[in-house]
Amino acid sequence: MSQELPPLNALRAFEATARLNSVSQAAEQLHVTHGAVSRQLKVLEEHLGVSLFTKEGRGLKLTDAGLRLRDASAEAFERLRTVCAEISRTTADAPFVLGCSGSLLARWFIPRLGRLNADLPDLRLHLSAGEGDLDPRRPDLDALLLFAEPPWPADMQVFELTSEWIGPVMSPRFAGYDRLKTAPPTALLNESLLHTTSRPQAWPSWAQQSDLDAKALKYGQGFEHLYYLLEAAVAGLGVAIAPQPLVAEDLKAGRLVAPWGFSETTAQLALWLPKRAADGRARQLAQWLKNELRQTDQ
Repeated sequence: MSQELPPLNALRAFEATARLNSVSQAAEQLHVTHGAVSRQLKVLEEHLGVSLFTKEGRGLKLTDAGLRLRDASAEAFERLRTVCAEISRTTADAPFVLGCSGSLLARWFIPRLGRLNADLPDLRLHLSAGEGDLDPRRPDLDALLLFAEPPWPADMQVFELTSEWIGPVMSPRFAGYDRLKTAPPTALLNESLLHTTSRPQAWPSWAQQSDLDAKALKYGQGFEHLYYLLEAAVAGLGVAIAPQPLVAEDLKAGRLVAPWGFSETTAQLALWLPKRAADGRARQLAQWLKNELRQTDQ
């Protein structure tokens, strides 16, 4: 059997036919005739010396060899599509697409966006907001900024920026403010705490760091995303839990207070990008973010 790869057109015809389970639909997707696809399938079977399909009624059924080639070709063509999309985005005039949560975007990034554009004018940063749907492997993202705990995935290049510090915050407008502002952390065990379903571990993590029984915490109003949780805290609806960078401006302005300070967690705010898509712009951005975060902590 020949060790050379079969003709690319034959592999394309097979991949489309196997994926769609139809010669006619494959021909339509490839913009060729039904006969052209059939001929390419025959070329591929002759090249490999095996049958890839059998007739089943009016349709087709993959043989064992066909199933193996379907899985391999699907993975290979998807990888090619992804890499081609990445290459087309890394041209000189392409923006650098950064994904991050809506709360991080609104409360930390946007207030600094003008400074970033002035400091890194060639970056042409484009921000893509999301919550749990953001994945650094998505072909339409160049990098992802998020809080996460190591160890890091082997296929990711991760720039660690700063440790995560979280703490309870409340507004002077909150009805319980005068009672709680000088109270010990144990006083929060009697409060109905504001919380978010996107960060369910935040309150228990803080309780553990504060030598409190996490099971004794009581939860009140819940919010889908951290951004809404912090807006509720600013509005005086209760005590919320927050990462320090996301409330730094509110603390300086007096919109929020943090009577119990912030505790370090095992998570890191980090910039992620796939190793296969290493981009020199990411290192510049990581250094800029690290400098800005250092100023936020001061």
